[in-house]
Amino acid sequence: MTKRELRNTSPAETEILRLVWQVGEATVQQVCDSLPAERNIAYATVQTWLRRLEKKGYLKHRTEGKAHVFYTATKREDVIGRSVNDFLGRLFGGDPIPLMHYLAEHGKITAEDIEALKRLIEKE
Repeated sequence: MTKRELRNTSPAETEILRLVWQVGEATVQQVCDSLPAERNIAYATVQTWLRRLEKKGYLKHRTEGKAHVFYTATKREDVIGRSVNDFLGRLFGGDPIPLMHYLAEHGKITAEDIEALKRLIEKE
């Protein structure tokens, strides 16, 4: 499945995918243990989200004993790039400037972030 064929993820699925990216690979129990305690999400729910992510092409699994060990089937950068481009297209018509203005005006981007962006632009 190519990155263009990947179906969108729900916010909960995205959170689970992010956790698997962070640890590299994980069982259902390990994902449950990685969630913030206040989330209080049932094991079966996490298992369902992992299976959905696998069905959508984001994850794969292997069996170790009785446990399924899930690992990423997609590159984090590919998923982020696709998601950001989709978001920019839907909300801003593909123009990143209004997004940057919003981030700057609402304190979501720091002066250090802006300097890092300038350095990145100067490299190109």
